[in-house]
Amino acid sequence: MRCPFCGALDTRVVDSRLSQEGDQVRRRRACVECKERFTTYEAAELNLPRVVKSNGSREPFREDKLRAGLLRALEKRPVGSDRIEAAINRIKKRLLARGEREVPSREIGENVMQELSSLDHVAYVRFASVYRNFEDVNEFREVIDRLEQRAKLDRP
Repeated sequence: MRCPFCGALDTRVVDSRLSQEGDQVRRRRACVECKERFTTYEAAELNLPRVVKSNGSREPFREDKLRAGLLRALEKRPVGSDRIEAAINRIKKRLLARGEREVPSREIGENVMQELSSLDHVAYVRFASVYRNFEDVNEFREVIDRLEQRAKLDRP
């Protein structure tokens, strides 16, 4: 690892630890030349599957599109950014766990809806109305009724 301070190629690892989530290794390094210390993070490079759109076209998975969709649904809602990032990470882990090279965009949408239903019901209905292309008020009513039923079942 090249020293970011003096550019020397010879550095040594002083300490290694797993990050809090356990998916990265944090390494504390020291430069042999200038004696400065710095931290590096090492993570496995995993390839997310390609997305198969409804029209049959294929494109690489883009986390920024996933984040934009979630943020659009959650706009002006009281949900913290840490919970949003955790939801994004859960969706990505589910996609990786499939072990497939391609995943239908519909499945990603269903994962987003699942996460939104636990984050914020208003955001869930917003997303569902666009995603499922609601035609009339009755479709909104059906979704809201299902959410209310689920909330009643979840109460002790």
